[in-house]
Order: sequence, then structure tokens, then C-alpha cells
Amino acid sequence: MPRHDCIVMGASAGGVEALTELVGALPADLPAAVCVVVHIPATNLSVLPHILSRASRLSASHPSDGETLKPAHIYVAPPNRHLLLQDQVLRLGQGPRENGHRPAVDPLFRSAARAFGPRVLGVVLSGNLDDGTAGLLAIKRRGGIAIVQDPAEAIAPGMPRSAIENGTADYVLPVSDIAPLLVHLAHEPAPEPEEANAMSGEMEEESRIAEFDLDALKSTERNAQPSVFACPECNGTLFELHEEQLMRFRCRVGHAYSPDSLAAQQAQSIDEALWTAFRALEERAGLARRMAKRMHGRGFAEIGRRHEEQARDAECHARVIRDVLLRGGAALGPPNENIPVGEAEETQSRQQSA
Repeated sequence: MPRHDCIVMGASAGGVEALTELVGALPADLPAAVCVVVHIPATNLSVLPHILSRASRLSASHPSDGETLKPAHIYVAPPNRHLLLQDQVLRLGQGPRENGHRPAVDPLFRSAARAFGPRVLGVVLSGNLDDGTAGLLAIKRRGGIAIVQDPAEAIAPGMPRSAIENGTADYVLPVSDIAPLLVHLAHEPAPEPEEANAMSGEMEEESRIAEFDLDALKSTERNAQPSVFACPECNGTLFELHEEQLMRFRCRVGHAYSPDSLAAQQAQSIDEALWTAFRALEERAGLARRMAKRMHGRGFAEIGRRHEEQARDAECHARVIRDVLLRGGAALGPPNENIPVGEAEETQSRQQSA
């Protein structure tokens, strides 16, 4: 009889600490494979397999594409690759980012639900925003079990709290209690797949999009309504998707966002646009001042005055944008005349170090 032989875990900020504690309590003879996604920048060198191997009695590694899934081993998603499951085979996908991440938690969870159905145990640990909620929903719809770290002890409670608020958690536990539960469930028989838990067409397509399946990408346009929002990554139209109580967005080429992640990406885009405008206005003011000096030196006083006026206008607008940036994107207010407009690089350095 099949058992719960596939454990998938997702984490982000504060997740390494939680993962280290969790896997450290797993036995060497665990009759299940463990697949892990932690959000990391694409250009970073990941040492997470080394960290987890030292903390656990299980060995951990970045898998190679096409590697066979084996029990009592931890498979960690490498940088800039989605970790996906196809039957008993691990795939490394170069598909579109989800919630701004590759690897992302939801594609792993969704592919595990598709491949293993009721045999999956999904675990969401510390992290910001709401990554993992849609993936846990897919696991539960296929008859699997959803386990969430208690937000009260998570360094970043956003991901666990979102899973709980959206009703996708079967268990809410401190990390110290998750490992014993996983061991217990891994030795328990998994229920037989039921017709009610069959893979829906939408879930199948979502899994294939992470694999960069072009036919699945085209289906986004057929099965969803265009929204009024643009994709922060490619500026294409975002299509609005609904999965039971969840609302999500996906663009024509596959970038996907939850509402919280979309809002965060929009805020980042606004911040970048403000810095670009600030830099351009400072450059305009500097050039106008130089031209004014040049024109005055050549005896063209009227032209020099026009350049001085342009410089004052640019400096005034730069001051307004500077004040917004110093407030961290707060609502636009009157310029603060007491703080001179400085170099954009110095202000940006202070903002980033705050």
C-alpha cells in the first residue's frame, strides 16, 4: 500500500534556520524523499546542501536534471532553476519566475501534487508574503497533507500566516513538532487517489507552464480574463486566475504573481522609477547650469537666464522626488527646502543602507 513517500518544503526569509532545525530531527532511515525550495537570488552560490548535510543524518545535494528520486535524501533546488517532479524523476526547469522567484515554492508543490497525489506532505516554513499558499492548495486538492510552521515562532511569518488564513493548513506546529509528525506520517499508508481529487485541467496547465511548455502558456489566454494590470517583469498583460478562494495573476509568457507579490513588485518598480527620475533631473540641472555659465561667458545673457531657469525647475522637481525617496515611498508632500538636493548616488546609498 502506498505511503507518504514525498515531502516537499518551501521557505524564504528565516527559512534556513527553520530547515536546519527540522531536518536535524529526521532519522537516517526516513522512508520518504525530501525536496526543498528556498528563495535565493539567481546569481548566488548556494551552500544550503552543505548546511543541511551537516545538520542532518540525511545527505543533501543539488540534483541533476533527470535524477531519480530516492528516499532518505534531501534534494535542494539550485539557484535559477525550478525544482519539479515528474513521476519518480527530478527535473530542473528554466520556466518563468513565480512571485518574482526561480526557484519558487509553488511550482515544486504543484508538480509534487501532480506526480504523487495523496502521498505528498507539503511543509511551509518561515518567509515573507504568501508564497506556497497556492502550492499547498494544489496538494490538498489532490488529497495530500499540508503542514505549516506556527507563525508566532517564524522569523518571517508571512508565508505561514497566508497558508493558515486561506484554509490550506491541516497542521500548524512549531518546527520542533513538525519533524516527528513527518516521520509518523511517512510510515502511515496514504489514502488511495479519489476521483474527487483528480488533477484539474488548470492545475495540469499550471504545472506544465513551470516546465516552459508553450501550449500550456497559450492556454492562459483561453482560461482567464485579462486584468487591468501589467506584468512587472515583461510589461505584458496579466490575466486573472481564480483557484477556489485564491486570486492569482499570470502574463502571456508565464510570469505569475499572487496579489501580495504583485503589490511588492509594483512597489519595487515605483522605487526604481523614482531613482531613475531623480538621477535624470539632477543630470538635467547640472547640464543646464553648465550651459548657463557657458552662455553668460560668451555674452548671451538672455539664453543664460533661460538655462538657469531650467536648472531651477529641474532642481525643484528633484527635491520633491528626493523627499519621497527619503520617506521610503511615502505620500507626496511639499518639498523640504531645508535639505539641499545632493548627488543621487549619495542619497541612494543612504536609502539602501537604512
